[in-house]
Amino acid sequence: MKAFLVLENGLFFEGEMFGADNSTTGEVVFATGMTGYQETLTDPSYAGQIVVQTAPHIGNTGMNDDDMESSRNWVSGYVVREYSETPSNFRSQRSLAEELKKDGIVAIQGVDTRAITLVIRESGAMRGGIFPAEGLSEPNTEMIETVRSSAEMSGLSLSDTVTTSETYVLPAVGEKFARVAVLDLGIKMATLDHLRNRGLELVVMPATSTAAEIAKQDIQGLFYSNGPGDPEASNVQVETLRELLRAGVPFFGICFGNQLLGRALGFETYKLQFGHRGINQPVFNHESGRVEVTAHNHGFAVKIDEDSANSPEGFGQVEVRHRSLNDGVVEGLKCKEIEAFSVQYHPEAAAGPHDSHYLFDEFIDMIGNRVAQKK
Repeated sequence: MKAFLVLENGLFFEGEMFGADNSTTGEVVFATGMTGYQETLTDPSYAGQIVVQTAPHIGNTGMNDDDMESSRNWVSGYVVREYSETPSNFRSQRSLAEELKKDGIVAIQGVDTRAITLVIRESGAMRGGIFPAEGLSEPNTEMIETVRSSAEMSGLSLSDTVTTSETYVLPAVGEKFARVAVLDLGIKMATLDHLRNRGLELVVMPATSTAAEIAKQDIQGLFYSNGPGDPEASNVQVETLRELLRAGVPFFGICFGNQLLGRALGFETYKLQFGHRGINQPVFNHESGRVEVTAHNHGFAVKIDEDSANSPEGFGQVEVRHRSLNDGVVEGLKCKEIEAFSVQYHPEAAAGPHDSHYLFDEFIDMIGNRVAQKK
């Protein structure tokens, strides 16, 4: 079926629909990963977004149960240059089109994804929509109005739509080292695996959990996950974190969790022009002097101009430990006077790279130091 990808600035791209036979709207963003499209599709952080893949062939390896990062596909829409109808991989259990149809995900192929990427790089991420277009030579007024009246990502809270509905416990793998509360803002399975494999028993809790509810879980640490939406619209999670930081609970956050730590410390966040999305992003670690190749999926960032600043909320000195080598964006924070740190990227890195796995070990060490101090 003929279809249009329509952007809010009036540009449109003609292609063929696959996946669900419907229409959709969302923020149009591009992802630069050459592999790992299944991890992208099932990452809850992509909720509300139409993802454009810059890699030319998508669907080659099909879909399988082992690489699912959540229970479903979360993207609002999917845009590819060429969809491979016949997957060829020994791990494949079903085709990409079958998976998209199951979750009602609208997709379009046969469009110039690199041209779309250049538009977004120049004009910034913008709203868009995918529509059936049989018999049309260009989008009609209704399509354009539907796009322009759709929700903008700025000011949008999406954590409640992707979080767990109730608290559950995941046992540690091997000998239990400590018990940690995980605030599920859109967490990936690979993150849970990394934490459990290091001896952590996890109490996974809904995004709306209060500080009192978390403190009742008899925890030795707190983790904030990745997730979608604007950090400025997550005041509840910020206040919860601020209260637990003042109580001395060791904290580690990734992606959305990094933005919320920044806000809890008193710093501002802002929307990037087109964001970072891919598994090939270079980040400089000021502490080690090393360059790490990292996996990213974020459209917002913490605003700190200097490499060190005092927390406006009274938490002491905060260092910018990581910065992007592409544009200087803050990619990691480390508190010097409280036990808290975070990174903007994804150290679990499904589907790769593995340069930043050490951060999970740092969290273990921080919890261990805290437990030893209490004895």
